[in-house]
Amino acid sequence: MTRVAAIDCGTNSIRLLIADLEPGPHGAVLHDVVRQMRIVRLGQGVDATGSFDPQALERTYAAIDEYAALIKDHGASKIRFVATSATRDAKNRDEFIAAVRTRLGVDPEVVSGDEEAALSFAGALSIAPPASGSTVLVVDLGGGSTEFVLGGAMGPVAARSMNMGCVRLTERFWGQEMPTAELIAQARAEVNVVLDEAAKDIDFSAVDRLIGVAGTITTLTAAALGLTRYDSNKINGAELSLEKLEESITEILTMDRETRASLGFMHPGRVDVIAAGALIYGCILQRVNQASGGTICTATASEHDILDGIALGLGA
Repeated sequence: MTRVAAIDCGTNSIRLLIADLEPGPHGAVLHDVVRQMRIVRLGQGVDATGSFDPQALERTYAAIDEYAALIKDHGASKIRFVATSATRDAKNRDEFIAAVRTRLGVDPEVVSGDEEAALSFAGALSIAPPASGSTVLVVDLGGGSTEFVLGGAMGPVAARSMNMGCVRLTERFWGQEMPTAELIAQARAEVNVVLDEAAKDIDFSAVDRLIGVAGTITTLTAAALGLTRYDSNKINGAELSLEKLEESITEILTMDRETRASLGFMHPGRVDVIAAGALIYGCILQRVNQASGGTICTATASEHDILDGIALGLGA
């Protein structure tokens, strides 16, 4: 058994998993020791300026310092740091990479969209491998990008990463203001154009099962479940009707900021970007439902995602 530490550094959040990794009958198995998440908004302004904001870097460095102490305390022998959409886009990413190396003693991996998609697929299916012959679509909806991965028991067969995420869309259309009906319509039109592009590589009509991962989707699942606080055990593996999810998406889109902030399951760092995330997920659900001729009428949420995929890779 090997104790490993995985860090997923996204556009909105940075997350840590310390786990014991051991061989299993169907591949490596993770036993969680520590899971942590900090909302640092590393990608603040990157879509507009092409560079990391100094304050965003400082917030992220503070979280990394916390994680470095936890990794040392728990005695992880292998560390892997993966950075995604915001870091791919930032012109000053070398400064960030050097700072991570200094703090953790490892070189961060700035992965491509396709690599990010494959890691998300591995993580999402690590505890529930698909049945032979079935085709699963994993949707990883992040702050700066959304990954679509189509595959089955033998692994991914198609993947596409799109520059469409909850932080990016929020900054483009309504900032911290409540989205108006006109702005929602404009944002929805842009998302559907992106989905048209994604459909060139991802056959939405071939999907047998849809699994959504990452904080936007798990938060929307908490809303659809009627939870009064965030409960990973209830959210993980929850399969809900598209109708129920779309009801919650509509509610989130029409709430003002104060109401969103008062929701017991809502992380404070998601209050300003959850409306854009809800809009994106709603468009995806509608697209898959239509492409499947109505066959896909439910979606499953998974708490296991790219972070788990990063950790599993340390056993290779």
